[in-house]
Amino acid sequence: MKFQTASLKEIKRISVGSGLCFVLMIAGFALLDLLGIGTLDYRVLLGGVVGTAVAVLNFAALCLTIQNAATADDKKQMKARFQLSYNIRLIAQAAWVVLAFLLECFHGIAAALPLLFPTLVIFFLQSRGVLVTPSQRKNPPQEEIQE
Repeated sequence: MKFQTASLKEIKRISVGSGLCFVLMIAGFALLDLLGIGTLDYRVLLGGVVGTAVAVLNFAALCLTIQNAATADDKKQMKARFQLSYNIRLIAQAAWVVLAFLLECFHGIAAALPLLFPTLVIFFLQSRGVLVTPSQRKNPPQEEIQE
């Protein structure tokens, strides 16, 4: 299934925002390294890059789920699709975190922290009024407002 234009726009926003969060995270690790509290090495960079990719792919999977669920005929089927997707995405993230802490090539915290980046980006966009839900818009179309 192809991404809709709106989904691509949101994935791009989340990707750029997560990239900026990654840069801030690396700056934080660099500061800790300067203070002698931590070490900024390839493990931090590798964990951060892969963790950010996992987070963005998870968001993209969520977008596809929403698109697919919108085509469902009944509400039970739609709910089942959402639940299955949620479980798969949650297990994938958990597997990534476990793998990152077990493998020596990744810094566990630097690998797990990026999973929060999409949420932080969404909160930031909402606080700036850039991202609003249909119910927050002035005069939203009635079909976009949830019952």
